[in-house]
Amino acid sequence: MSAEQRLQELGITLPEVAKPSHSYVKTRLSGTQLWVSGHTPLQNGTYAHLGKVGAEVSLDEARAEARVCVVNLLAAVRAALGSLDQVAYVIKVVGFVASAPDFYEQPKVMNAASDLLVEIFGEDGRHARSAIGVAVLPGNVPVEIEMVVEVKA
Repeated sequence: MSAEQRLQELGITLPEVAKPSHSYVKTRLSGTQLWVSGHTPLQNGTYAHLGKVGAEVSLDEARAEARVCVVNLLAAVRAALGSLDQVAYVIKVVGFVASAPDFYEQPKVMNAASDLLVEIFGEDGRHARSAIGVAVLPGNVPVEIEMVVEVKA
């Protein structure tokens, strides 16, 4: 089953990709790798949760936000490539989790993002990954994720 078909089966609709609000691009194709800038869990023009995970945002809420980040990342990939079926595999995912001082479960937050990529791309969605706890993220969002994908030749 193709990635595009899998999205439909999962009932996921990719949003329109907004223009960057600062001095960067959403994606950059370098050879056969598409580098995708960090995306936040913006959904329908708003954020469901703001604050630090382990304080204002629960682990389950942060996991849901990580999945929204992946949906936004995939929208940028589709906009750049025309179809998710042009993705050969996911190379790397980097997740930033705004964390309360005593929150140590950043990998559990990022597992939600990783699991969704595997649901969509199968084994080609498995990737190298970093899950990094940070003091704060832009706009007080709890999660921001970036990724690199290999493009089919």
